[in-house]
Amino acid sequence: MEHITRLIRSRALGAGDKLPSVRGLATRLGVSPSTVVEAYDVLAAEGVIFARRGSGFFVSDRVQPFEVSQTGPLLEREIDPLWVARQSIDASQDMAKPGCGWMPADWMPVESLRRAMRRVARGGDNVLTDYSCAQGHSGLRQHVARMLCDQNIEVDPNTVLLTNSGSQALDLICRLLLKPGDTVLVDDPCYFNFQALLRAHQITIVSVPYTPNGPDLAQFENVLRKERPRLYLTNSALHNPTGVTLTAATAHRVLTLAEAYELQIVEDAIFSEFEPDLSPRLASLDGLNRVLTIGSFSKTLSASLRCGFIAARPDWIVSLTELQVAISFGGPSPMVTELLHSALTDGSYRKHMEALRAKLDRARTRATDELEALGIRPFVKPRGGFYLWCELPDGQDAAAIARKALKKGVVLAPGNVFSPTQSKNSFLRFNVSQMTRKTHAELLRDLMSEAQ
Repeated sequence: MEHITRLIRSRALGAGDKLPSVRGLATRLGVSPSTVVEAYDVLAAEGVIFARRGSGFFVSDRVQPFEVSQTGPLLEREIDPLWVARQSIDASQDMAKPGCGWMPADWMPVESLRRAMRRVARGGDNVLTDYSCAQGHSGLRQHVARMLCDQNIEVDPNTVLLTNSGSQALDLICRLLLKPGDTVLVDDPCYFNFQALLRAHQITIVSVPYTPNGPDLAQFENVLRKERPRLYLTNSALHNPTGVTLTAATAHRVLTLAEAYELQIVEDAIFSEFEPDLSPRLASLDGLNRVLTIGSFSKTLSASLRCGFIAARPDWIVSLTELQVAISFGGPSPMVTELLHSALTDGSYRKHMEALRAKLDRARTRATDELEALGIRPFVKPRGGFYLWCELPDGQDAAAIARKALKKGVVLAPGNVFSPTQSKNSFLRFNVSQMTRKTHAELLRDLMSEAQ
């Protein structure tokens, strides 16, 4: 019953679809045919399925709730992307969060945001009451276009779409370019919410190992040839979770293969402003032909002021804008975008980012030294950003350590949360901005000692 219900809730079986034969399902699940008959009878009595004489059992047309958690493998909650995301954002303020994906409030430009709020409050009434225009605040789109041009991505403000978040930017792209059952290629490891969102769209996920230079090119081409994915979803500027910077040679080869196999690419560049200098960008090399680039301001300014963006070729931006109107009746909140534009253009943002990069450099050095003293080795030493992707000594179980840490009020991010193939069991992702207490290293030492 659980097996059939899960198939229905994940939309793998829809109204009118025929269920597996009694004997076939019994063989697959390793149970007796009489067990399957009993399960089918109970489900039929509940109205979930119905029998058609001489033909078998079928899914009824009763509305069934969609549950994204049912679309992927049933994982222990410590390594399930949906559960870990909720654990991070729902954790109380007094919990330590070296596994979360954002910086502490006192690292953010709070005073600049307060000044922006006062300016917006004194502004026109329409900002406080009206809907947004379809593509979003024109001034903020111009700022995004200038920012991307500084990163060698030539873009017109009219080919920038503001969205309600970086996650919604990706959601819109999935709606535009994909349909249920399509295949998408991601890195292994990758940002865990990529997996959760793709599961929500009922997409088949395939992956390629991520190396210190970028995706493993031999396996990348092999997956393209065998699986024919519609889309490749990746970070290229300070990859999440590894911190890797994509090399120029790898970037060129990825684009050559994308052209050969008619692959579209979504490049999430949310960490680009943390780089000390420019790295190879797929969107820059491609000229936004088959690459779409997305980002947001949640890592550099505020996760509370939700706003993301998409830069893409003009025909895609037109279609994405129409989708956003259908879903949200316009772009992100005028109040939010006016606040962001004010904070980004008041003259303090550049100094904020310079200070933040320097502060993160010091925090990465300190955290790396503390972790290496415990035998925890970074995969690479990143050029910027706030993530360290580290391997535990002696193949220790990161999920088990995360489970014990949670009981002590500390949120960690075990490696298999980020791994579509569940092959990163001995890795943890650390956020160095959240590791300012020496007690974190001491706790890790004690937890690893208990695990031995």
